[in-house]
Amino acid sequence: MREQSGQASVELVAIIPVLVVCALIAAQALSAGWALWSAASAARAGARAEHVGADGERAARRALPGRLRRDAKVTGPAEGERELRVSVRAPALIGGLDGGRFEAATRLGAGKGE
Repeated sequence: MREQSGQASVELVAIIPVLVVCALIAAQALSAGWALWSAASAARAGARAEHVGADGERAARRALPGRLRRDAKVTGPAEGERELRVSVRAPALIGGLDGGRFEAATRLGAGKGE
């Protein structure tokens, strides 16, 4: 039998880049989820504001975290529409890459008894 004293060290060094890439992918997925969750929350805040007669676009923007607020697109309900949309760009963890754009929409109204 051959001596295998250094094999475990070589295998560990070989697997480290794979583990780093997997961790970056998982972190980017969390960043995307945070962006989508924040967009949905902001859309709800804007819809609530519109429902009581306030400025829904302003309320939606204020509900977004600062990092997402810069590139956010908020489209309030146009004439005859009943939907407020918030679109945000997820932060990219690696410079030069795009984190993706995520959109959430909320219908205005009271629900069942509209």
